[in-house]
Amino acid sequence: MAGHSKWANIQHRKGRQDAKRGKIFTKLVKEITVAARLAGGDINFNPRLRTAVGAAKEESMPAENITRAIKRGTGELEGVDYEEIRYEGYGINGAAIIIDCLTDNKQRAVADVRLALSKNGGNLGTDGCVSYLFKHCGVIFFSPIINTDELAELAIDLGAEDIINNDDDSVEIITSPNDFLSIKEGFDKKDFQYEFAKLTMKAENEIEFKGADGEKMRKILDFLEDLDDVQEVYTNVLMDIEE
Repeated sequence: MAGHSKWANIQHRKGRQDAKRGKIFTKLVKEITVAARLAGGDINFNPRLRTAVGAAKEESMPAENITRAIKRGTGELEGVDYEEIRYEGYGINGAAIIIDCLTDNKQRAVADVRLALSKNGGNLGTDGCVSYLFKHCGVIFFSPIINTDELAELAIDLGAEDIINNDDDSVEIITSPNDFLSIKEGFDKKDFQYEFAKLTMKAENEIEFKGADGEKMRKILDFLEDLDDVQEVYTNVLMDIEE
């Protein structure tokens, strides 16, 4: 079955990313290193680091890799000094794209992002050209099989900002950035099994691409996500997925 299923889109993107497990580890190590550099190596006093370490454990990253990444960030071990950069641009038909990078070479990063966009029908924009179309928030995503009544009750008790019931019966719990970690941990304590939980840039309104347009847009996202300097790619597009 084809359709603009939010759950199908999530599964497709996650499947593509799982196939690149080595790149996932590299991105997680960079995030842990930067988080430790910015606010110290103690996860109890560094929410960003606690989130990054949690994500690494969910991907079964060895504990020694996590420890080394933290020590590189705190300066106990020699490491690379990564810079956080955000680029904004457009896919086909003016679709909005945000690209977050961690890089040790800003010139390389912008050149690679520009090329990935331009060779696939998109273009790099200016700061702020599309970010106003997105909201910085936490998202905890549940597959369609979840008990929505119990889920909604717990989400409200934990202080969630919003509960989105998608047409395919998947559910998104929206949190403020500051409350994300405590709400995520609240679900963990109650053994609610979510598909993913992350801080993200969520499109305020999503647009739908079918057929060839969907394939072209997917190609742009794949090219961007393959770049070594790219950490996260956000878009306001839902695409037809064959199920």
